Amino acid sequence: MDNKESANTSWLKSRRPTKRRLIQLYSALLYNAYVKGFIKGDIYTGKTKALCVPGLNCYSCPAAIGACPLGSLQNALASSGNRVGFYVFGIIMLWGLMLGRTVCGWICPMGLIQELLHKIPTPKIRKSRVTYYLSYLKYLFLSWFAVALPMWYGLKRGITVPAFCKYICPAGTLEGAMALLANPNNAGFFRMLGLLFTRKFVIMVFTGLLCIFSYRSFCRFICPLGAIYGMFSKLALVGVRVDMDRCTHCGACAINCKMDVRHVGDHECINCTKCMEVCKQGAISLKAGKITLKAPADGCVKDMPEPHGKRTGTGRLALWAAIAVLAFALLWYNVLDNTGAASEISGKDEIIDQLDGTGNQPGYYLPDFTIECMDRTQFHLYDNRGKVVFINLWATYCGPCVQELPCFNELAATHEGDVEILAVHNSMSTEDIPAYLSDKGWNNLHFALDTNNMLVWNIVGGGSAMPQTIVIDLEGKVIYNQVGSVTPELLEDLFVKASGNGL
Repeated sequence: MDNKESANTSWLKSRRPTKRRLIQLYSALLYNAYVKGFIKGDIYTGKTKALCVPGLNCYSCPAAIGACPLGSLQNALASSGNRVGFYVFGIIMLWGLMLGRTVCGWICPMGLIQELLHKIPTPKIRKSRVTYYLSYLKYLFLSWFAVALPMWYGLKRGITVPAFCKYICPAGTLEGAMALLANPNNAGFFRMLGLLFTRKFVIMVFTGLLCIFSYRSFCRFICPLGAIYGMFSKLALVGVRVDMDRCTHCGACAINCKMDVRHVGDHECINCTKCMEVCKQGAISLKAGKITLKAPADGCVKDMPEPHGKRTGTGRLALWAAIAVLAFALLWYNVLDNTGAASEISGKDEIIDQLDGTGNQPGYYLPDFTIECMDRTQFHLYDNRGKVVFINLWATYCGPCVQELPCFNELAATHEGDVEILAVHNSMSTEDIPAYLSDKGWNNLHFALDTNNMLVWNIVGGGSAMPQTIVIDLEGKVIYNQVGSVTPELLEDLFVKASGNGL
């Protein structure tokens, strides 16, 4: 009986999650603290969404409370013709100088997903000289898809195209698209899917399968964010360090590492500290400057031994502090904060003249609202009774949105005096919208930045998908409310219908 209990204890101990795995899980949950986003099928749009988290975590994930640094970098590069994204560049450099690729190994949700996939029992592809050379592919993805294409679209065509996110990123497809499509509230999104989504879905499936057979394939061969952090490996404050007084240069650390490292701490090293387990000399430790975060079992030669009681007390204090932070985040984003839910109407006090039969679906009268435009005028919906009103929800970082705005401008010029067009930008923007619009020549449109409580967005039923167009007839009744791009022909047909000339 004792032997059986001992065997069970040994089995449980061998399968107990490591501290690194617990930190990975903790980080993934903290990044995605808006849990009710999965229930509602929408994304969080509160103030913290403008902040970049360290790891690769899709902005469009229903639970994400922050922005992905890679997506933010592409948007900043695409907007470089109007302004320099000092914040984005600065925050990525900060994470790089502080943590380097420790982000990849400890606090990146995509890294966690890859490692869990690799645990599926199958024959595994071991690293080799081929995989080492393939690891440089991520620098190609960085230079072309994350830098060159966004800058080209931004500077030459004046539109924001985060090319890596749009054409490749399997994290965005999994965390963003798949998570949103899985919610019944978003069933209408399926009609918007096309070849682009199909290609990205295939890329996601292929990458997932590759991760099952080859350790962290996305991280090793594709991820531009890992390529960026790898450039900071020699400068990062946190990282694995080798005690040269103990090292015998046996090479066991590099040989047993599943990443394509040539030596401990190089640009491919994610500082996971697995090399500590195979180093018989105890020469490897994880440090933050001179502070040892994780040491070999018998300590480091150059470090003063820390009393066991003090180490245990500090660890418990850190644990309870971490639990308190996570508990507060979950409570705040899911219970206390009602300003960031894109689908929740929080501007009821500002909606005046409520009438029976009001709503944002075709056949209903859209509730009245007043919003200040960027030219300091006010747009009051009810003042435009007798005209056809188009409301367009857009954003500078939405390529299709920017491409269709000239069509709206042409429609307003063609039917001057008979139509009013209000283009409302999402309230969550780090860009100078007036500066962006200054040289576009779209002078026939009313541009406005939505209020912090998303007044117009909530009234018309706006969500995370853009562009969205709402058409209101001469009496103030909604005749069209759809997500998706429009053509000049469709806009003209909608104008004719809304003005009563098509009856």
